[in-house]
Amino acid sequence: MSEWTVKTKRGIAQRDKIAFNAMGYMLVAIFGLMCVMPFYVILVASFTSEGSLMRNGYSLFITEFSVEAYKLAVRSPIRIFWAYRNTICVTVIGTSISVLISTMTGYVLQRKDFGARNVFSFFFFFTTLFNGGLVPWYILCVRYLGFKNNYLALLMPLMFSVWNMIIAKSYMTSIPFEITESAKVDGANDVRVFFQLILPLCKPLIATLGLFAALAYWNDWFNSMLFITKEEKMSLQYFLQQMINSMQALRQMVSMGANISITGTLPLETMKMAMTVVATGPIVLLYPFVQKYFVKGLTIGAVKG
Repeated sequence: MSEWTVKTKRGIAQRDKIAFNAMGYMLVAIFGLMCVMPFYVILVASFTSEGSLMRNGYSLFITEFSVEAYKLAVRSPIRIFWAYRNTICVTVIGTSISVLISTMTGYVLQRKDFGARNVFSFFFFFTTLFNGGLVPWYILCVRYLGFKNNYLALLMPLMFSVWNMIIAKSYMTSIPFEITESAKVDGANDVRVFFQLILPLCKPLIATLGLFAALAYWNDWFNSMLFITKEEKMSLQYFLQQMINSMQALRQMVSMGANISITGTLPLETMKMAMTVVATGPIVLLYPFVQKYFVKGLTIGAVKG
């Protein structure tokens, strides 16, 4: 084979590689734009006047700038502060406890010297298929556990996730059991082995479980709807939902001819967009810093061949 032929083939291979990479980047950019576009449209709509939004629909550019929706959203700053305070505190405390419980349970169930691990695993997996139902669960929480208007109602239902436990168990299976055995031979107890030897090796796992638990706590509104009636204890998501429901009820009463004095038009649609920005803004700003752990979490519990 001549030198010219070899150079020609190398040039063709290099050109094909560049074309393939360019096509890959283009596809990734298109999919990325498709993911970002809904958030951009929501942000634009939140700064658009209600009349313009109703006349022209959603647009990529602001036609009539207005901050009326945000003024209504923060018309009661103390209530917004309570909602953010409750959600942030519950998210931080609940995430810490949830990660600790999930990792401890996963560590125990993957221990080869724990004879009843299969029995306990069955009980955990069984709860993912069947449950007692909403009504018995509500009666248990309210009558016997005292969750009514209690912050425990926002913490405990999401404190343990079988899915997170399965991820922790699968990840810890890859840690050599000889580490535990050698530590036990040296006289270390189980608590010391877990906190000083196992947890330092599980930083990607902790970050992944922390992200999953934090998202679950931050987006939770159902438990607040069931157990919380006091405004100062409501979560952010449920509080925003209450505001939107109040706006809808007020607009319906006005349309039915109720004698209610309202200045201007109720910006219900732009209010929904503004509420979405208020609720998802902190998570969207936080996500770029932890997205690598989120991607890691998609494969961290994968079954190895």
